[in-house]
Amino acid sequence: MAALVAPDALAPPGPAETAEAAELSRALSRLLPGLEADSKLGRRRALEALQRELEAARPGSPNTADAAAAFQGPWARLLLPRLLRCLADPAEGCRALAAHLLDLGLRRAARPHDALPRLLPALAARLAGPEAARRPPPEPCEELRLALMQLLGLAVRLGGAALAPYLDDAVRVLRCTLLDPFAAVRRESCACAAALARATPEHFHMQSESLVGPLMQTIAHQHWKVRVAVIEATGTVIQFGNGKSVDDVLSHLAQRLFDEVPQVRQAVTSVVGAWLLELRDRYSFFHKLIPLLLSSLDDELPEIRQLATGLWEKVGLQWQKENEEDLKDKLDFAAPPPPHYPLQESRPGLGCRELVFRNLSKILPGLCRDLADWVVGTRVKAAQLLAMLLLHAEDHATQHLEPVLRVLQHACADEEAAVVSSCTKSAEFIGTFVNPEVFLKLILSPLKKSPSASSLLVLASVLRGCPREALQPHLKAVATELAQAHVCQASENKRYLEHLLLCVQALIAVCGEDCSACSLQLMQVLVAILAASGATDLDEKVQKTVGLLAVAEGSVGPQDVYQKHVGALMEWVTASHGDWTVYSAELAQFGVLITQAGPAVGEVLRYLIPILKSCLQPSRDPQMRLKLFSILSKVLLRARETVDSQGQFRGHLKTLVTDILVPNLQWHAGRTAAAIRTAAMSCLWALVSSGTLSAEQILEVQGALMPQMVTTLEEDSQMTRLISCRIINLFLQTSGDTNEPEKLLKIYPELLKRLDDVSNEVRIAAATTLITWLKCIRNDDSKSYYQSNIQYLYKELLIYLDDSEPAVQDAVLEVLKEGSVLFPEILVQETEAVLHKHRSPALCEQLLQHVQALAAAH
Repeated sequence: MAALVAPDALAPPGPAETAEAAELSRALSRLLPGLEADSKLGRRRALEALQRELEAARPGSPNTADAAAAFQGPWARLLLPRLLRCLADPAEGCRALAAHLLDLGLRRAARPHDALPRLLPALAARLAGPEAARRPPPEPCEELRLALMQLLGLAVRLGGAALAPYLDDAVRVLRCTLLDPFAAVRRESCACAAALARATPEHFHMQSESLVGPLMQTIAHQHWKVRVAVIEATGTVIQFGNGKSVDDVLSHLAQRLFDEVPQVRQAVTSVVGAWLLELRDRYSFFHKLIPLLLSSLDDELPEIRQLATGLWEKVGLQWQKENEEDLKDKLDFAAPPPPHYPLQESRPGLGCRELVFRNLSKILPGLCRDLADWVVGTRVKAAQLLAMLLLHAEDHATQHLEPVLRVLQHACADEEAAVVSSCTKSAEFIGTFVNPEVFLKLILSPLKKSPSASSLLVLASVLRGCPREALQPHLKAVATELAQAHVCQASENKRYLEHLLLCVQALIAVCGEDCSACSLQLMQVLVAILAASGATDLDEKVQKTVGLLAVAEGSVGPQDVYQKHVGALMEWVTASHGDWTVYSAELAQFGVLITQAGPAVGEVLRYLIPILKSCLQPSRDPQMRLKLFSILSKVLLRARETVDSQGQFRGHLKTLVTDILVPNLQWHAGRTAAAIRTAAMSCLWALVSSGTLSAEQILEVQGALMPQMVTTLEEDSQMTRLISCRIINLFLQTSGDTNEPEKLLKIYPELLKRLDDVSNEVRIAAATTLITWLKCIRNDDSKSYYQSNIQYLYKELLIYLDDSEPAVQDAVLEVLKEGSVLFPEILVQETEAVLHKHRSPALCEQLLQHVQALAAAH
């Protein structure tokens, strides 16, 4: 408005203008004395009358400039000084009316800037006081302070550049009001500060620094609208002020990127983007501003990501245009994107990439420190930013690779999943853009010295991002390093093993059929993982990986892979078998190999049996022997599918029985020795019950084992006694009536003793074995040799026919029925002798009936 009336203000007023001004002056003169009244009510009525006069006044001239010129004189001469005095009125209502009238006057005056010499000091007196020290403002009413700030904002907008001489007063007011307790006053102060910066750009830079402190004190205000206003005001104040203040506000703006309110983060993004585009000294601050804008590219809100992307593209294009000469060759001979560029990412423009590359060395040190910060949110943002920087830097990241890999290995051990996820993404970018020869040297060297789960995760990630043709020449070297004992046997920690498995999976996924060249080394790693793992889910993952390896090298299935490498794997695992203890990793790997290899085990019996013979000697570590027997029993249970898959097990049967099982069945004092005998018995039972051995083979081993079986019937272990009964039963079933009488007669007394066992299961098993023993005696003339023994057996069995346990009674009854065919008269005689002694004669009578029926049948 001032610009419109300036030419008219220089000309002498016309008659119409003079008449209007005179009429207004007379009307005001009648009302102004009321402003000096002693009573509050009188002053208020006078101010209300002035308000009605000003609001009701409608200039007759259609020319707005003429009306404003007519109002200018009475306003400046009569109204302005008195209204300014009213701003200090004791009555709050009078002060509020005065502020409102000043607002009306400024809007109607032809030359509002003429009021600045008196208006600014008056506002400063009410809002800031005479001192800059922090104290309550002279104006106690919040609403009035807001009205006065709005008045100051109006003066700034209308005064424009004419406000420059009064900049000190305006800044003094803003320094106080930016810290006002009333949130609305702070917001209005922010808007006013931004307007002041735009209105006086040539002078504002000398005062701008004094506003930065109050703005930063307000930037964390509890009201998000205030925070947004402060951020926007800070952007404008520094844009038109002293660029050096950027350093003072950057940390505060960075903190606002963690704000929970999206509008606040959006404001930061807009301000930083505007600085990168328009700040006079922006080239000096690129390395400080770029990280803030790139951080917004990973914001959780799509709108903010879209805003940041648009601003970043503009920044890159502008910088590219400004440096067109430097980039001439790259623009004229633009290199195509890398052939294996990440599919989910879009390649940034040349200007954006160059900006990041040229500032990367300045950004990385601070970023690496943030990745180790104790605040989780800071680490998450830093990890996201690192991935974005590496995407922009592409192969230029090579020169910074050592510190980047070092910080990634540290960050991949973070407990926060978001940090680890972003770091693995960064590692994948390194694999995509950097030569494998470079990054493998930097990763594998520390891995040899101190392998860790995080370093394996970094390795797996870079391998996953690496192109196949680039990785193929280094495939065997990587696989060989992973198969080294100091890597694959370094830890039993589940996370470590999972990350080791990820390395194998990455090699298979990237190189595919090329993995056939290093299939043995990869199988060594997988066997080591299975041996060290105790988690079912990890075991399942390893089995799937073996399947993937089989597909990659063209095998039918996992068993084919084992069959291909079982010999080499057996040599690798058993190289140190002479030094094995229960804690040896190789022992666990040996167990995994022979239990997982399936039919392939039958092809390596020439390795397997000598190893078992050596390791299961009574002089070796007892705990190791226990573990080995446990593994062996699992294999022998499936003997047809494992050790005898090739039909060659018979040739090693004698060695297994004579040199391995029998020595371990010998009685030795101690619980450990007893446990070993039980384990050996379990292996023997697994062998003879698996159906692998023919009757002839069982008869071959029976002679050496039967005396041991009879002895072990007296073992303290219930399991051992039970297995002994079952094995003797099997041996008797196999041999039938071919047993020598002397040997046969040594068995039944021990079985009779087992009928007194504390375990009913053992008692029943002993009874079942006695049935088989009785079947071994031919029912012919030769049976007379056994008469006295059979009579003794009848007497003893009849005692147990009255046992308190019904199941045992039934089992003994079946034994007596089976034995009744040999000497029925003796059995009847013995039964009738004890019939009256039994608590219940029912079973005796049932037995007698059976014998009678049997005699009648013959």
